[in-house]
Amino acid sequence: MKVLLINGSPHNSGSGFTALMEMEKVFQKNDIETEMIHIGNQAITGCMACSYCIKHGKCIIDDIVNETAPKFENADGIVVSSPVYYASANATLIAYLDRLFYSTHFDKTMKVGASVVTARRGGLSSTFDELNKYFTISGMPVASGQYWNSLHGNHAQEAQQDKEGLQSMRVLAENMSFLIKSIALGKQKYGLPQKEERITTNFIR
Repeated sequence: MKVLLINGSPHNSGSGFTALMEMEKVFQKNDIETEMIHIGNQAITGCMACSYCIKHGKCIIDDIVNETAPKFENADGIVVSSPVYYASANATLIAYLDRLFYSTHFDKTMKVGASVVTARRGGLSSTFDELNKYFTISGMPVASGQYWNSLHGNHAQEAQQDKEGLQSMRVLAENMSFLIKSIALGKQKYGLPQKEERITTNFIR
C-alpha cells in the first residue's frame, strides 16, 4: 500500500513539510509506503483546455504532472498540502492539481484523499474546502481527522509549537491508514462500486 504526499509549498522544509512528515511517521507505523513529491517550487503551467489529454491520456505539457500520473494511478491514497495565500491554495499547486486530475483517465474510485493546509493565521478552512473538491469529483473518499486538517506556523519552527495541529496530522494519518486498509479488504470481497454510463447535461443548448 502506498500514499503520495504532495508538498505544494515553495519551501522544501516549511510548515507544510512539517505536517506531511508528522503524517509519514504514522503511515510507516501502519506499513504504508510513502513518497513525497515537492511541486511548490516548480514553474507549472495551468490547463489550456486543448483537449490533447482526451485523445492521448496524458497532458500535452510534459512536466511533473505527467511524471506524477503513473505514481498516482498506482497509489492507494494521496495527501495534498498547501500553504494559504489570500485565503486560497498556492496557485502552482492548483495548476498542478487541475491538470493531474483532468488529464488522467484511470479510475480514481476509492483512492483515499486528504488535504492539509498551513498558514501563519487565517484562511485555512476556505483553502481546505477548495482542495477537497478534487477528491469529491473523482469518487474518492475523503479522510478526516479530529478537526479541520490545519497547522499554524509561519515556518517549520513555529509549526512545531502547534501541538494540537500536529496531533491533528497524526489522527488524520491513522484514520487514512484505516480507510486504505478497509477499502483494500472491501475490494477483495466486493469489488468496486458498479458505475452507470455517464450522463452529461449542458446548461446552454
